[in-house]
Amino acid sequence: MPRTVRCSLIQATNVIGPGSAPNETPLPQIKEQMIEKHLHLIRQAADAGAQLVCLQEIFAGPYFCAEQNPRWYDTTEEVPHGPTIRLMQDVARRHRIALIVPVYEREQEGIYYNTAAVLHNDGAYLGKYRKTHIPHVAPGFWEKFYFRPGNLGYPVFDLGFAKIGVYICYDRHFPEGARALGLNGAEIVFNPSATVAGLSEYLWKLEQPAHAVANGYFVGAINRVGTEAPWNIGEFYGSSYFCDPRGQIVAQASRDKDEVLTADLDLDMIAEVRRTWQFFRDRRPDMYSDLVKA
Repeated sequence: MPRTVRCSLIQATNVIGPGSAPNETPLPQIKEQMIEKHLHLIRQAADAGAQLVCLQEIFAGPYFCAEQNPRWYDTTEEVPHGPTIRLMQDVARRHRIALIVPVYEREQEGIYYNTAAVLHNDGAYLGKYRKTHIPHVAPGFWEKFYFRPGNLGYPVFDLGFAKIGVYICYDRHFPEGARALGLNGAEIVFNPSATVAGLSEYLWKLEQPAHAVANGYFVGAINRVGTEAPWNIGEFYGSSYFCDPRGQIVAQASRDKDEVLTADLDLDMIAEVRRTWQFFRDRRPDMYSDLVKA
């Protein structure tokens, strides 16, 4: 029987909407409203038969890295013991659906990470990935003000029906981690992102299909939607998609709407493609030592 996995990506606008600003709304209220919005979207995915759902980067609020303000430190929480992950464990258990939940993690006071927790469909916490590459790009991507570089490597999580990896936003520009996830056994790599049109849209359909081809796995790429006041750093252009190990986009969401994108991924295609393109077999790691020099 074919190994088909039904997956969903969720792209969404921030609840405060265009023309309003986070400093006009208490941060706990924004977080609560965004979580409630995503609970509704997760239910849609479950109703569509999804076995696995990935949420967008820092899903429980706006892309606050558009400013440098320590007030956002108050939105951090522990992983997995914080309230958002505990809630999502209940959601996973209730809907029998595996979840990838990107949150703002507090390891201890003053040490924060951009993190994605992975939950099994029985609610069990399987582990987390911490964003490895942290940008600091003007205007509006001041992530080094908020996050330390990830230190957990490139874990792969076995859900029983699929082995998955996570690579967060800016990570997608670096082929090394994408390769490490493939070597570690990932069959699907999810990249929850927050990126705007003027900066990166020309790369959106190039890099991640290239990772899929180079490593012979599926990719689920997510981007949020809309323009977020008061920063207005650009349009988050949605266009979330799935691509297969041949680099073909098999399903794509709209540019400007909240959406649950669902697709059936035939994991048997991985072996089929790798029998033709033996990129792992033909690697020359003995020649790559210069890649890891400072």
